[in-house]
Amino acid sequence: MKPYTYLLINLLTISICFIFSFDKRIQFNKHFPAFLKASILVAIPFIAWDVWFTAHQVWWFNTDYTTGLMLLGLPVEEWLFFICIPFSCVFTYFCLDKFFNLTWLSGFNNIIVFVSVIVCTVIALLHYDKSYTFVTAIVTAATLIYLHFVVRAAWIGQASFVFAILMLGFFPVNGVLTGTGLESPIVNYNPKSFLNIRILTIPIEDAVYGYTQFLLNIYLFKMFQKQI
Repeated sequence: MKPYTYLLINLLTISICFIFSFDKRIQFNKHFPAFLKASILVAIPFIAWDVWFTAHQVWWFNTDYTTGLMLLGLPVEEWLFFICIPFSCVFTYFCLDKFFNLTWLSGFNNIIVFVSVIVCTVIALLHYDKSYTFVTAIVTAATLIYLHFVVRAAWIGQASFVFAILMLGFFPVNGVLTGTGLESPIVNYNPKSFLNIRILTIPIEDAVYGYTQFLLNIYLFKMFQKQI
């Protein structure tokens, strides 16, 4: 059981969403190609980030909880993470957007973007010596600026609201990865590389990292949907 812990986290995260994708009322299965294109494109820079940070001991993995299969210094479960977690997140966004009118949340786009960019910029300037904090803050600010000012995404408010709901799943999943309920964490962090502010066992940077990854997946998913 122990060597399969990370693998099971991935499978449990995606399984229910995958099954309901074929529900006639949802039919998310028709959008699998759009999702796969989006998730793979987003995964490329995030995996490169992951590989670099792992190689430089910003974070590292406890292989007691993985199958031992490695690729570019990362457990194979970490690679699966970039498909399984985005799948559940995009599926949730798709369902909520399909069955509920969330357009009113677009009215919060400006305040979400301006507050987030200012906060991220200030944190990056104050903590430029902490690599995880700095890179996460800069990438998040750049993503929001691009989505809001360049592509004029009208759905940032909707996506932010859905991500707040997704936090209910984020806490148990990321909590286990960072040590909740385990003898030791699956993912360990260099205390010199982040703020050491944790939500239970979860570094606050993980939540911001997840938000950025989610926004980029939604952006590309919507773009590839239009091509169907």
